[in-house]
Amino acid sequence: MEHTKMTIEKVAILGAGAVGSYVIWGLSGREDIRLGVVAEGERAERLKQGCRINDVTYHPEVWSPQEAHGADLLIVALKYGALPGAMESIRTITGENTTVMSLMNGVDSEELIAEAIGASHMIYSLIKVASHQEDTGYYFDPETTIGIVFGESAAPYRSERIQAIEKLFENTGIHYRATEYIREEIWSKFRLNVCNNLPQAVLGAGVGCYRDSIHMKAISNGLKEELETIAKAKGIDINKADASSTRGSAVPPTARYSTLQDLDAGRHTEIDMFSGALMRMGKELGIPVPYNEYTYHMIKALEEKNDGKFDYSGTEKATCAK
Repeated sequence: MEHTKMTIEKVAILGAGAVGSYVIWGLSGREDIRLGVVAEGERAERLKQGCRINDVTYHPEVWSPQEAHGADLLIVALKYGALPGAMESIRTITGENTTVMSLMNGVDSEELIAEAIGASHMIYSLIKVASHQEDTGYYFDPETTIGIVFGESAAPYRSERIQAIEKLFENTGIHYRATEYIREEIWSKFRLNVCNNLPQAVLGAGVGCYRDSIHMKAISNGLKEELETIAKAKGIDINKADASSTRGSAVPPTARYSTLQDLDAGRHTEIDMFSGALMRMGKELGIPVPYNEYTYHMIKALEEKNDGKFDYSGTEKATCAK
């Protein structure tokens, strides 16, 4: 796909949750672009009322996948579990010159999307934003947010489209950085998610637990060693990632990351994308991942608990441990 001098005039966002909100917040001030969220049916009707972000209501356009077709930039900000069901929409939106940026967590969303539309459309990227939802909308602190990191997965790294995206984000309040080591950065963020997101979700306590408990630190380190062994086997040197990407945005000790937020709200989590993906890769590579396996099953069981599977009334038949 040959890119001539590229300017981005039409931006489509798929997924208007915590991550999508950061982009909507930043780009809504740009008068020179068309900004739309892609939605259908009841969700589209709801989004037409506007998006509440940091106590301000924003009104991006609301497009069907057909109306979004041929966007210069498509930003995919879905929950991992929603990706398979959205592939058809992504195919419809992607025109010949559409660049696609996946801000989803995990390490394989780019590959999954590339299988549907072709790798030439993909820019690899990640986002770090500590955003949470309340009854009155989404909230994040623009100052402490690390923001969006993106890059070409192979040279030339200063491509037309990288420069066009930098121009798009310039002076919007969005924090951004282009990098030559985007794969390493994505794995670095993945490491942060697996080691910080998951153990606290099992415990049900704020992130201060890693500082205050040697047991929590031990679990976190066990997960980390398994992940680093797999990355190494895949030829990914996480140490090449920028120092800023080895840590998360500054948060208070009470902070609860996305997996625990999901469990708190009674939702299913993205554990398939975290430990589930590491179990798949471990199997392929012949690398045992016992910490991830235990964490995976534990969080799946917590989901079942939320679903009411263990709401015993006391009248059930007796059972023996075996």
